[in-house]
Amino acid sequence: MRNQQKLSVAIVGAGIGGLAVAAALRKYFIEPVIYEQAEAFTRVGAGIQQSPNALKVHRWLGIEEQIRQVAFAPVSSLNRDALSGKVTNDYPLGREVEARYGAPYLTMHRADLHDALASKIPPQSIQFGKKLVHIEERGARAALSFADGSEIEADAVIGADGVHSLIRDYVAGPAQSRFTGRLAYRTTFPASLLSGIDIGLSRTKWWGKDRHIVIYFVTAKRDEVYFTTSLPERADWMTKESWSTRGDLAEMRAAFLSFHSEVQRVLAAAPEVHKWGIYERDPLPCWSKGPVVLLGDACHPMTPYMASGAAMALEDAAILTRAVDEAETLESAFRLYETTRKPRTSAVQAGSSKNTWMRTETDPDWLYGYDASRVPLRTSLAAEASTYYES
Repeated sequence: MRNQQKLSVAIVGAGIGGLAVAAALRKYFIEPVIYEQAEAFTRVGAGIQQSPNALKVHRWLGIEEQIRQVAFAPVSSLNRDALSGKVTNDYPLGREVEARYGAPYLTMHRADLHDALASKIPPQSIQFGKKLVHIEERGARAALSFADGSEIEADAVIGADGVHSLIRDYVAGPAQSRFTGRLAYRTTFPASLLSGIDIGLSRTKWWGKDRHIVIYFVTAKRDEVYFTTSLPERADWMTKESWSTRGDLAEMRAAFLSFHSEVQRVLAAAPEVHKWGIYERDPLPCWSKGPVVLLGDACHPMTPYMASGAAMALEDAAILTRAVDEAETLESAFRLYETTRKPRTSAVQAGSSKNTWMRTETDPDWLYGYDASRVPLRTSLAAEASTYYES
């Protein structure tokens, strides 16, 4: 875009999507400012899976080697029946997946990914304690008002403010995210607490009738382990959007008493656990309004069952930035971004909601083979996945 170096960009939210798009814009000599409502970054106990399509964005942003040094490379995506322990699918990762897709499949602590992305952004470009309370257009620009009384204007605003996004309400109209009727327990803890329990070298998902648990290492040294669960909860149960809400260990363990003894031993070793509600939303009719555009969970929140929420935000960051560079105007850039991304993110939303990914033999080519740093914009290839889950 012409004169893009003079473009003032405000990003609301310093999560993975917000940091990624900030780092991406800086590749094109645009210096955005991120406004984050938290007072500081904190290391909440959460793991994250980064598939080859996500690693390709890391590579493009220049953080791949930093990620490889701290992350764990599981040998396979191991899927087992929760009661019998029978293997239902063991999809090879490791060397096989890197050879096929040109990038590895890694598991890591979310905070380590966050730190790697933040290392690409000057500290002064991240402003903390900025809770957004109002947004409005002022001519061709957008104005943001914060709870501390401050106000800023920018040529472009990127809403990366999560599943309960205020900016999404501004763009697409107010509507509640849909509580799925399920909640998740999760935590990371020192592997030494396993006391000899062997969780293997795979990323393992144990499938029950109406609940599951995923277990894997989050460090290259295998000194920290993570698990996350999903199980039914009453429809009127609600929680704020927080990954730091404490859960009850006894309550969690009781919910998995029917599971294999290997699972119960891991749950017994956990010193604490967090819980949060799982929300989703149908694809939005539009992703932008004037100088304001959405990204990541603010745009297409999804269940975590394909481990692709962060990957979609990373891909968004790459495509949005490339569209801004290629298009003549912000309006055409946002339209190009949405046209390229919506079929793919809608397919992942639909597939994730089904919660069948990798349970049995699965072909992940359409997901893992995507490269957001290279895929042609406006391409029909971006829409190929849209038919994957139609049946």
